[in-house]
Amino acid sequence: MAVDGLGAYDPQNIFARILRGEIPCRRVFEDAHALAFHDIAPRAPVHVLVIPKGAYVSFADFAATAPDAEIAGFFRAVGAVARQLGLEPPGYRLLSNMGADSGQEVPHFHVHLFGGGPLGPMLLPELAPAA
Repeated sequence: MAVDGLGAYDPQNIFARILRGEIPCRRVFEDAHALAFHDIAPRAPVHVLVIPKGAYVSFADFAATAPDAEIAGFFRAVGAVARQLGLEPPGYRLLSNMGADSGQEVPHFHVHLFGGGPLGPMLLPELAPAA
């Protein structure tokens, strides 16, 4: 079910529970700013989620309220994960959903990191706006 990317942060969301160690994950990377782990329902040969350790509902919330050092640290972590997984030479895709129209399902800002092969078009042709 899609969520409102501007609502209040729910400390019981699945990513908050993963950060607290209440739910296990297949960890790929962790530092002071971010945790990266394999998605449980991958949509590409490599599908990793990168989440900040702070309580942010969406990209809009993160960009507006996170301290500069946390923003920089998070995006450096995303880059480190891509390098660690060997995705830089062939390429990868980053995606972050914000709000109901995007299909955001978890009210905790996160970035999907896709790679491991050709990823196809950004949107299905029937969903892309007319040129």
